[in-house]
Amino acid sequence: MNKEKRTEIFTRLRQANPTPTTELNYASPFELLIAVILSAQATDVGVNKATAKLYPVANTPEEILALGVDGLKEYIKTIGLYNSKAENVIKTCLALIEKHGGEVPDNREDLEALPGVGRKTANVVLNTAFGQPAMAVDTHIFRVSNRTGIAPGKNVLEVEKRLMRVVPKEFLLDAHHWLILHGRYTCTARKPKCGACIIEDLCEFKQKRDYME
Repeated sequence: MNKEKRTEIFTRLRQANPTPTTELNYASPFELLIAVILSAQATDVGVNKATAKLYPVANTPEEILALGVDGLKEYIKTIGLYNSKAENVIKTCLALIEKHGGEVPDNREDLEALPGVGRKTANVVLNTAFGQPAMAVDTHIFRVSNRTGIAPGKNVLEVEKRLMRVVPKEFLLDAHHWLILHGRYTCTARKPKCGACIIEDLCEFKQKRDYME
């Protein structure tokens, strides 16, 4: 895919949604960090339901740490893998207090050193909480990047690096949100809505005729 096509794709996505953001509910970098940790192999809707009960009671490292693992589990037991997530969240709260004064660090190295925080989670926090250009490649972005031809890659890291290289700079800050939302609601896994897609004429997906309405 050439630069002109990519520029037009992101121009249209921006016109359709000028200020995209995560669908996770949060009011601070810490709330976002915990929500993203909880969202692994879970839906944003499910996480939001759990944090809607948790955050009014505890929304700082100190308050969640005070709940303890068992206390935290009561709030997040509707989320998949909640046992291991509860342990990681408690460990992360302890690390934030001991090493970062209770504040969420704004750099990749410190974020990825936190329990339960991998590269994708760090990218979400850097981008969404701190406004840094970062590409959190999940299954949606991986699929859209490969299917459309925007940034093909064999694995998530390859796609991430290619997106960071080929997405025009003016779109880089919001690109990951546009791609996630496009993958979640339009360029879906089993039956992409090609006929209703605003970038259908620019997309290089060879089978898209099969999905035209």
